[in-house]
Amino acid sequence: MTVLTILNSRGTEVPAALTDLGTRPGVELRVVDAEGLGSALPGTEVLLLWDFFSTALASEFDRADALEWIHAASAGVDSLLFDDLVESDVIVTNARGIFDRPIAEFVLGFMLIHAKSTLQSLEDQRERRWNRRSSRDLAGTRAVIVGTGAIGREIARVLRALDVEVLGAGSHARGGDPDFGEVIASADLASHLSGVDWVIDIAPLTAATANLIDAEVFAAMEPHSCFINVGRGATVDTAALLAALEEKRIAGAALDVFDEEPLPADHPLWARDDVVITPHMSGDTEGWRDRLAAQFVDLFDRHLAGEPFAHTVDKRAGYVR
Repeated sequence: MTVLTILNSRGTEVPAALTDLGTRPGVELRVVDAEGLGSALPGTEVLLLWDFFSTALASEFDRADALEWIHAASAGVDSLLFDDLVESDVIVTNARGIFDRPIAEFVLGFMLIHAKSTLQSLEDQRERRWNRRSSRDLAGTRAVIVGTGAIGREIARVLRALDVEVLGAGSHARGGDPDFGEVIASADLASHLSGVDWVIDIAPLTAATANLIDAEVFAAMEPHSCFINVGRGATVDTAALLAALEEKRIAGAALDVFDEEPLPADHPLWARDDVVITPHMSGDTEGWRDRLAAQFVDLFDRHLAGEPFAHTVDKRAGYVR
């Protein structure tokens, strides 16, 4: 008997593709919220974190006496990787591949909003002003993508198709990369921003990337450049970002993630006309939950068949290598 436990947020429906797993011979399904997780863990072999922001497992992990595999229905796993789990033999997988193209398209949308002065045009429309002006081409501009995982690579491929020059920033410098050409070390980011038009943050949140985009980075950016974050809010020093915007050291920002979510209603970022804010939705295209469920069903079948997974998370690094 394989015991599968799904951790779901209270009041949220679990897709039928997942609950149907409980009808299979030899599978016992337990669906719980954070409050019920502890009592469900004994005997659980597989844990699906459908509530992928939950941190409930850390305090109950000592009750996981049979756990072999955890799947997080998200790209980021920073809220999951507590020390005891990292040191254990439990395998962790994530939703690698599900959000690549949607987030790449979202980044492109952010870039077009800034390049084509869309916010100003909308303001002119509201005020009924006929205000013609020139906009910028994307072709020929330069972008640094901070984070060279699957999503960063898809962003690079989309931008290269539009003749944007792309440079990657990752955990270590290297050349000959198939998607980026050259990859610089993220720790040296500030020294590579001369002439860069777009700084795009899709870095995973790890000890090495917390506050990676700091005052030094913003000071090194060009005055006409734009900062885009579709990764994790805590990779950015928000106070330094606000200062850079207020002092006109960068031209604008487009932000889908924040160090505090939901972003408080009184946060000064809301009031800025040089910032585009979206509520952590860059990967959420229609049918995304169904795609996440289908991915897990495929992985679960592999687990039952004793086959290796196509990808696993390096728990010490905090991402899929």
